[in-house]
Amino acid sequence: QVQLVESGGGLVQAGGSLRLSCIVSGRTFSRDYMGWFRQAPGKEREFVARISSSGDTTYYADSVKGRFTISRDNARNTVYLQMNSLKPEDTAVYLCNAGGIPTVAGDYWGQGTQVTVSS
Repeated sequence: QVQLVESGGGLVQAGGSLRLSCIVSGRTFSRDYMGWFRQAPGKEREFVARISSSGDTTYYADSVKGRFTISRDNARNTVYLQMNSLKPEDTAVYLCNAGGIPTVAGDYWGQGTQVTVSS
């Protein structure tokens, strides 16, 4: 059974930082593209960042480029999202995604972790 478990969300002031983690089980993690998406209330789920199986290639939404960094530790089956210079508009539930190809999300999702940025 595939499981993705996110952690690290919380309440932070604008300009602050958070680091999200997602631990994956039930899959060969080192073969998977991994990604982070987010969904704010009343809005569509949107792409945030993606990383290749080896970690050599990363992709970012324009809205987070230069502020967020995606990374992975294949020995720990974990993907991270370092979020700096947070803005109120970054407030959302952040979801981890496993599998897929560079431009298409995979089939596996975590439950999400809430990030709230106060102004």
